[in-house]
Amino acid sequence: MLYKTGVEYGDYTMNHVQGCSHGCRYPCYAFLMAKRFGNVADYESWCRPLLVENTLELLDREIPRLRSRIKSVQLCFTTDPFMYGYEDVCVLSLAPMRRLNRAGIPCVVLSKGMLPEELAGLGAANTYGITMVSLDESYRVAHEPGAAPYAERIESLRRLHDAGHRTWVSMEPYPTPNIHDQELLPILEEVSFVDRIIFGRTNYNKAVSAYPGCKGWYNDRAGEVVSFCRSNGIDYYIKKGTWTGDGRP
Repeated sequence: MLYKTGVEYGDYTMNHVQGCSHGCRYPCYAFLMAKRFGNVADYESWCRPLLVENTLELLDREIPRLRSRIKSVQLCFTTDPFMYGYEDVCVLSLAPMRRLNRAGIPCVVLSKGMLPEELAGLGAANTYGITMVSLDESYRVAHEPGAAPYAERIESLRRLHDAGHRTWVSMEPYPTPNIHDQELLPILEEVSFVDRIIFGRTNYNKAVSAYPGCKGWYNDRAGEVVSFCRSNGIDYYIKKGTWTGDGRP
């Protein structure tokens, strides 16, 4: 259940659900890999999440063995711990977080759903985040059809910020203008209360490479994120492959 992730900004992770009801169509890397290796038959099956029912049993065996190596555990990299409208997924995410926190292991959460209020009562070292790549609900409906509306995500994150928890935003995969034409600054301003912003390009989508000057365009957007974060005292991270050339911010 617990394993070292290959994601560049992660430590350990757990994925206690297979599939994701949010059904992102960027496309979703986790779905592409699950289908490639035969773990899921098709998109419709992927959107019907399956719980790993012995999650807590596995954790009880693994935590004592791995505790000294783990700095943090992220929920999740191949699924979503708080799928919008799925109470059973939410319950199964809160329980292992409590187990990990009791063992002195902080959790890092990332969701396109609603971050539940119960999180405010968990470990003070936990960090809570949402994915935000737009404010336009038409984009969400087209590309994140099962995910929570953007305003609801922000509201749930702000509640945890106001309760004193560290918060962050993943702005990945950020779309090029031929996918969705929008301004980046209004999104940044909406989440300016967070402690950290991670910014990354859209991958696995031919439309991105078809956009004229896409590399320079992403460099400009990365620079905009860095400038905004520096001006507002926000930590930031630009994903590898997003910035190209010399002078990485």
